[in-house]
Amino acid sequence: MQNYRLGQTGPQVSALGLGCMGMSGMYGPSDRAESIATIHAALDAGINLLDTGDFYGMGHNEMLIGEALKGRRRDDVVISVKFGALRDPAGGWNGFDSRPVAIKNYLAYTLKRLDVEYIDIYRPARLDPDVPIEETVGAIGDLIKAGYIRHIGLSEVGAETIRRAASVHPICDLQIEYSLISRGIEDKILPACRELGISVTAYGVLSRGLISGHWQKGQGNAAGDFRGSSPRFQEGNVDQNLALVEELRKIADEKRVSVAQIAIGWVAAQGKDIVPLVGARSRDRLTEALLSRAVQLSADDLAAIDRAVPKGSAAGGRYPAAMLNHMDSEK
Repeated sequence: MQNYRLGQTGPQVSALGLGCMGMSGMYGPSDRAESIATIHAALDAGINLLDTGDFYGMGHNEMLIGEALKGRRRDDVVISVKFGALRDPAGGWNGFDSRPVAIKNYLAYTLKRLDVEYIDIYRPARLDPDVPIEETVGAIGDLIKAGYIRHIGLSEVGAETIRRAASVHPICDLQIEYSLISRGIEDKILPACRELGISVTAYGVLSRGLISGHWQKGQGNAAGDFRGSSPRFQEGNVDQNLALVEELRKIADEKRVSVAQIAIGWVAAQGKDIVPLVGARSRDRLTEALLSRAVQLSADDLAAIDRAVPKGSAAGGRYPAAMLNHMDSEK
């Protein structure tokens, strides 16, 4: 497994990261034992970047990772945590809070749930419209000075916000959705990151399973599965999106690899400053993702992929409209 530095001052991370959100129910029921075994397998394979959020499963995900890391050397793992999302007892969403006093509170609980003394990368999950990003970043910077955090990251923010944040403190990476069918960052956000020496940790590289080659129409209806409300999985959109997958499958078959490996490989091929986060919930899916590292995509391959899945060809938004309206990266 190759390692790259996140940004100009960030940690050394593996060329693939493991996104752990799906292990806490966002995509329907999950298997705790298999989730922990998958984290162990990822670490054993050389993946050192584990991504979570303190609101995933209302703390469940952090506790799961904490359990999985028992007996492991803390310094061998890079833990990335998003904070700020407000939940209610029914699992609903109530906005974001990035006030300095709230950040200290979130971090205190995160450290306890993960059972660690510091967090490698700490980032607001979304831009709080009521708190200037300079204030949020400054507060995290104070926690770096106190020894509780090592690096600052951002998530789902636009180019202007990235520049404002970077004027206060070095930013190692921007976490944002990026895939063959979610390429909005290419116009302004990715150029801004490259101008400032900020890496991208790309989540949703398989579009929540939609372009994995394994998804079939009618799946994702379990209670609590985000895909049940995601526009790209809805009637009227899903058929068009699955047709794109079948075009991608032709290329994968020619190269004797899986659709998922082509999709992950495409993201990785966009630059060494982009680290795909794979959301594997089982060892089988993890193994498939790891094998994407062996996929070599030539200029001709990349051109063929672009013809098969042209930019902007996906039907439906990546989030419901109400959620997109509150995302700084979409403005």
